[in-house]
Parts: sequence; C-alpha cells; structure tokens
Amino acid sequence: MRSALLHVLAWSLATGAAVTLSWWGVHTVMAGTVYDPPRALPLTVSETGSATPETGTPPPPSGSPSPSSTPAPPPSPTASRSRTPVTPVSPTPSGTVTSTVRSTVRSYDTDGGRVVLDLAESYATLVSATPGTGWSVQVWKTESWIRVDFASGADRVTVFCTWHDGPPRVDVQNY
Repeated sequence: MRSALLHVLAWSLATGAAVTLSWWGVHTVMAGTVYDPPRALPLTVSETGSATPETGTPPPPSGSPSPSSTPAPPPSPTASRSRTPVTPVSPTPSGTVTSTVRSTVRSYDTDGGRVVLDLAESYATLVSATPGTGWSVQVWKTESWIRVDFASGADRVTVFCTWHDGPPRVDVQNY
C-alpha cells in the first residue's frame, strides 16, 4: 500500500512539474504575439445631443498648409488606395466636437500576405498582418518603426514602416 501511494505521489509531482513548465513556455511565446485591440468608430454629437458613429469623411482642415511642411511621399505601387479617414473626436462642454488626430488606413498586398497600417501624421499603428497560404509572419514594433516579415522557405517579403524623422513611410522589399 505504501509503495502504491509513493508511486502516485511521484507521478503527481512529475505531472504537475511538466504542466507548469509547459504553461510557462507557451505563455512566454504567446506574450510577444499580442496585437493591439481593434478601435471603435469615433462618435459625433449631433445638435439633438445624441451620439452617432462617424462614417463619412471629415471636412477638410481650415486654412492653407504651412509653407514649411513637406508633402508626404507617394504610396508604394503595391499599396491599395483605400483611404479611410479616422478622426477621433471628443465633445467639449458646449457640445461641439473637436478633432484631435487625422489618419489613413492603408493596405499593402504582397506576395507573402497583407499588412494593414493606420498612418497618422507623426506615427503609425499596425492594424493587421495576415500571411498568405504557406507563408509565416513575424512582427517587430518600436516607438519609431514597425517591421513585418513574411517567410516561405527561402522567400522573404518585408514591409517596413518608419516615422522617426517625419511622417510615416512604408517600404516593401522582396528577397
């Protein structure tokens, strides 16, 4: 009886250690793959005081652009031209709505997959990185750039977005 109890105790300890080690390994790997949650549509406040989702394009900014501003570089030929302005708004105490950030969501279709970026005036945010069939994806993000690599065997495709010295620029490279 004592021998059987000792075997059960040893098996329980070994199983508990194996499960703990497995959980720690999976948790460590998965912690680096968390993506930002999707954003909700900004709300506008109507004259009646009700909030409605903003689905149209916002009005153009008033005034002319400053002479010191430099125009953004043209998008790469592989970028689809879907322009979806995103303008977060915040109601003021008087009920009027003020715009804080203007951005454009752009999609970049490559041989390895599709990258969707939200390009603001001074930064970018990764919306999604979806590999094509037979391709894998790896993502790196810092405060001044985002890099998305697609890989399939010896083939590599890199989508690199930088904004450290101006508005976001996107480069797509095939290796």
